Amino acid sequence: MQLENYIRSINDFPKPGIAFKDITPLLNSPEATSACLDKLLKMLGDQKVDKVVGIESRGFFFATLLAQKLNAGFVPIRKPGKLPHTTISRSYALEYGDDHIEMHIDAIEKGDRVLLHDDVLATGGTAKAACELIEHLGGQIIQCNFLMELEFLNGRDKISGYDVQSVLKF
Repeated sequence: MQLENYIRSINDFPKPGIAFKDITPLLNSPEATSACLDKLLKMLGDQKVDKVVGIESRGFFFATLLAQKLNAGFVPIRKPGKLPHTTISRSYALEYGDDHIEMHIDAIEKGDRVLLHDDVLATGGTAKAACELIEHLGGQIIQCNFLMELEFLNGRDKISGYDVQSVLKF
């Protein structure tokens, strides 16, 4: 199955000059979703996973499916103010300014084997901040996997110390 055929490019969204990669056609196809999930699982191999961490918001789609298939817990990483319990946060650089992500302080236990998942690896700033949160709580990142990687943005360089895998590369 050619999964790239299920990714729609939307020019000038959310701002001029950006070609947004829309995954809703993929999510709308049970066959494409299943094929994508199978590829994400195959990239992981037979590694044991205790927690799957998904980054808000499009990372949640496959992170929850991965957690279910792996019999692992799901941990959301969210934008500030969205989680109800005590959190830790990390900032990361954007093109103009900074942003923050948060995770519950009790979401990861020391020694947990963690799979980090997001829909897209772009500049790598969000993924790097997520890795820092996980490791701060004592988690061991066994893989960072993504549905898509925008290679021209070199995000892989920011998380080069980890096993980084992506289903599609643009």
